[in-house]
Amino acid sequence: MLKCSASLPTVDDLVRYIADTLSQLEMLKSDQFKLARRVIRRGGRPCGLYFALHGPRSLCLSAVWETAGNVIYFYGSCGRRVQCTTLLAAPPVQLAVDMAG
Repeated sequence: MLKCSASLPTVDDLVRYIADTLSQLEMLKSDQFKLARRVIRRGGRPCGLYFALHGPRSLCLSAVWETAGNVIYFYGSCGRRVQCTTLLAAPPVQLAVDMAG
């Protein structure tokens, strides 16, 4: 598993980084496929965001931003964790949750 770090201070930076990273896993163009987002809750409170990129031929790549530790976990098409990115700077959690809907 690849481990790295990044500074993503805005929600747009975070979403762009996740879309680009997921697309690179299967050599896709990041602007060709929609990135779905969902809020993950624990005890009714937001604790992370789930991202899914649905590509051709039922391909699904995903990422989870675990907000307490500011870590993004990336998962390949077979569900195995392939990358872990530690965020040195991250957007405000509530702003990201509000934008995810």
